[in-house]
Amino acid sequence: MNRTYLKLTLDLDFTLIAITAPLKDYVLCHKINTRLNTQFEKIEDHEIFFNVDEPAWSFSKYYFFVEQGEVEYYLISNRSSDGLLVPEMGNVDFFIIIREFIDQEDLNYLINGLNKLPDIQVAAKIDPVKLKSKENLVI
Repeated sequence: MNRTYLKLTLDLDFTLIAITAPLKDYVLCHKINTRLNTQFEKIEDHEIFFNVDEPAWSFSKYYFFVEQGEVEYYLISNRSSDGLLVPEMGNVDFFIIIREFIDQEDLNYLINGLNKLPDIQVAAKIDPVKLKSKENLVI
């Protein structure tokens, strides 16, 4: 009897920035919008089901779209009342997920701008492939 195997791969074709900032999500979003001239807006929460028998965990999510280049930016909280979105990154408070291509100059501008905000302790690019819980970041 022949067996057929289904192999699934995650679409990790995005740039990931980890942010450590002890702020409320809406305060951080306002500061980023003001400093970097972005227009992040609150959208429906990012929901993750960890167990079938339990309700989904909700993480606040903000969205910003740049028509030139059709680049999507998502600001997602790593913390909720239920726990962490990416448990192995316990020191990270937020993630910025950038879908579609962003050139190195724009990425450096974004990271440097984030690091210049006084309330952000650190903002750094992270390789999502190296994370154990990378599937939680798929939008």
